[in-house]
Amino acid sequence: MGTVSIDAATEAKVRELLVEALDIEDEELTRTGLFVEDYEADSLSAIEVLASLERTFKVTIEQEELANMTNLEGVLEVLSRAETR
Repeated sequence: MGTVSIDAATEAKVRELLVEALDIEDEELTRTGLFVEDYEADSLSAIEVLASLERTFKVTIEQEELANMTNLEGVLEVLSRAETR
């Protein structure tokens, strides 16, 4: 078991997942834009993002981590700590 290395390719894939889940344009997504406040995400979007990350990167992310996944930087931070399966 290990963790996911956050490189440019990983960040690009995470952006792709977020843009799809939040139903926004890629250029709208910033590293610090808040999902709920800036992009009108709901709790279902957060669960969708978490599930997509787990599937795509073959990691396990605890539900408690959702509180830290408020923007792209937060998601990358959580992903960097997530244990690969």
